[in-house]
Amino acid sequence: MMNQRDKEILENLKKFRVLDRDQMIKLHFLKNKDSIQSCNKVMKRLVRDGLVAVDHSARPYNYFPVPSIRKDSTKIPHYKEIADFYLSLYAYKKPSEFEVEFKTGTKGSIEPDIFMRWYGTSFFVEIQRNVYTKKVMDAKMKRYMDYYKGDVWKENLKFFPHIWIITPHTYKIESEPLKVYQTRNVCDFYEKILKKSPSH
Repeated sequence: MMNQRDKEILENLKKFRVLDRDQMIKLHFLKNKDSIQSCNKVMKRLVRDGLVAVDHSARPYNYFPVPSIRKDSTKIPHYKEIADFYLSLYAYKKPSEFEVEFKTGTKGSIEPDIFMRWYGTSFFVEIQRNVYTKKVMDAKMKRYMDYYKGDVWKENLKFFPHIWIITPHTYKIESEPLKVYQTRNVCDFYEKILKKSPSH
């Protein structure tokens, strides 16, 4: 029989698609005296019971939900960056909502890596590992603008989410009336923007 922590582990694996052992520890085992040994023991049991898949060739091991993406998928580093982003948010405040690979249901529309609510504000988040060309970025922002001009988002949201791009490169973006933030990481956003907000 699964306990509450087992259920939460499976939920997070389903949410993030993949988590390595160190990420798993930060999410579920920090309160344990020997967090590494405790994590290894629990994950070994979940793998044995067929509830979790594991890639032993990765260091630290990568864990997946069942069924899972391919263990050699090129998207694994990206999914793990999304999990690291979540952990960085959690260090300040746990998001009240966090959806990976948000789908609008409309072909050719926006495809943010994350939709989330954090500190009472809704965000579409883009985690960028590579620098985009101006053409690609302009096309991405046009999709956001087209989505904003449509009415679909109004069915579930009172205000259009802010767009937050995690990127080492700052782009010149024409985004009015959309609110777009560009930061290297969560810490930069918190210190430069959120901390100075009157509502914070």
